Amino acid sequence: MSETISVSAIQFEPIQFEKARNLDQLAYWVEQAAKTGSKLIVTPEMGTTGYCWESREEVEPFVEPIPGATTDRFAALAHRYNCYIVIGMPEVDPVDDLYYNAAVLLGPEGIVGKHRKTHPYISEPKWAASGNLGHPVFDTPIGKIALLICMDIHFVETARIAGLSQALIICHLSNWLAERTPAPYWINRAFENGCYLIESNRWGCERGVQFSGGSCIIEPDGTVQTSIDSGDGVLHGVVDPAKVLPRQSMLLAARRPELYKELAAHTFCWNPLPFFDLYGLSPLPKGKHSRIAVGQFMPGSDSLKNMSFIIEQAATAKAQHAELIVFPELSLSGPFLSPRSALTPHGGDVSALIRLALQLHMHIVAGLVEEDSGRFYNSAVVVGPEGLVGRYRKIHLNEHDKTWATAGSHWQSFDLPFGRMGMLIGDDVLLPESARILSLRGCDLIACPAALNAPRPWAHAGTSIALVAPIPTGADQYHWHLPRVRAGENNVYMAFANSFDLEQDTYGASGIFGPDTFAFPRNEAMITVASGCIAMTIDTSNLDTPYPTNVVRRKDLVSMRQPHHYSALWQTSAS
Repeated sequence: MSETISVSAIQFEPIQFEKARNLDQLAYWVEQAAKTGSKLIVTPEMGTTGYCWESREEVEPFVEPIPGATTDRFAALAHRYNCYIVIGMPEVDPVDDLYYNAAVLLGPEGIVGKHRKTHPYISEPKWAASGNLGHPVFDTPIGKIALLICMDIHFVETARIAGLSQALIICHLSNWLAERTPAPYWINRAFENGCYLIESNRWGCERGVQFSGGSCIIEPDGTVQTSIDSGDGVLHGVVDPAKVLPRQSMLLAARRPELYKELAAHTFCWNPLPFFDLYGLSPLPKGKHSRIAVGQFMPGSDSLKNMSFIIEQAATAKAQHAELIVFPELSLSGPFLSPRSALTPHGGDVSALIRLALQLHMHIVAGLVEEDSGRFYNSAVVVGPEGLVGRYRKIHLNEHDKTWATAGSHWQSFDLPFGRMGMLIGDDVLLPESARILSLRGCDLIACPAALNAPRPWAHAGTSIALVAPIPTGADQYHWHLPRVRAGENNVYMAFANSFDLEQDTYGASGIFGPDTFAFPRNEAMITVASGCIAMTIDTSNLDTPYPTNVVRRKDLVSMRQPHHYSALWQTSAS
């Protein structure tokens, strides 16, 4: 399709036990949107009934089959106005009498398809079964449409499946809470899959739960096209298919599915302490409270000058009691200009880095152009008092990298005194599969040297929703910052060291980001628009219990993955 499409998101506060009233109100708002010419109208999760149900018995009077009276009512509106409508509702399966948190896509022809929430939030298991339909994408005359429900989008795999199916739009129905919205998770999913995301969230308070509002329409580059903060209402926007195909093609071409087989694993469904210790082969380090740091500067072609920055910032980090410091991509060698730019892990520059690590008694991660047998790699080394600990070669190359570098083919992690550390470089972090694999390997921290100029952090103007303290409600210049989301969705610490130079358009915003997205005040430290370094204390301890109570070791979000739904992620064209 080449023509733009008018779309709408409805923000709405349903009232529990007043289903008839909710249906009337939803029908009113849907019709208001349809009368403006909207071709796709999305309503909130469980919008027909409210959300906070205690048991099957309590919700039983309000569940319906699909098709049923509710879908008939809204299908009639879709037919009348020649549009598509997404309704969130509790569904009963007439065959086995199980209940589901469901979303149904209705069009002029009737029911197009439905989705059952696959990743339940804490409340659904009180009354609903986990969805059993996977994550289909529905082909319609206005484009391919995917449906996800609230918690589903916490998991990188669900939206990625939609992206791989070349969805034009992800319709995300939610009852999002405990966060200022538009939520960073929503923005990440649009950005990393190169598609539009229409977010229909509820607002208001139900049984003491404060919902966040913030319904919005998000562009394929992560830009929030339009949003509404609080209150009932209709949000109008435009979907431009011409923005999706080029970006989606570029993003999906960057993937390395032959290296993603580990996504099929479910390593955190067992207690991680005995799991990784099985056979005594790869036990997690004991872990502890440690100080780690990131350095931020713009590497140049003069490796001696680069080393002077590294020496200065490492000394500053050591003065702050840091045990590790991570520097930007190509921080040791500078950019590739010719084969003379290249270094080797056993050459003089890396030896100097090892001497610095020995002098300061700390570990250092730095990037370099690496030469090996006539090939060049965008690499990073980790060194310490013990010498060269290891090396990682960038797996996902950008277009400039491809003019000189060979892509790496192995994920790497290293056990250090503070815990298990995985390594990524720059563009690797833009692809959600990368950090996920390292998290599945039990990494406590991911070190990411980078030289990224996009995506730039997105600011939030603040919300009028009465979120419970200490959840922030004010303005925030760095509300959405992709590395922060990567840390939270994988329950790892992320040490993101980005280069910074306003003239060369690299945005900095380096930092250390904590493993829990919804821990406020945030467990993080950032450098914004300056060269320098910053340190923070991290906790990787097991707390001396048989089962870890520390989120970075327990990895709640990783343990709730459902890899039996994810097979599309590691399939290659050959398979």
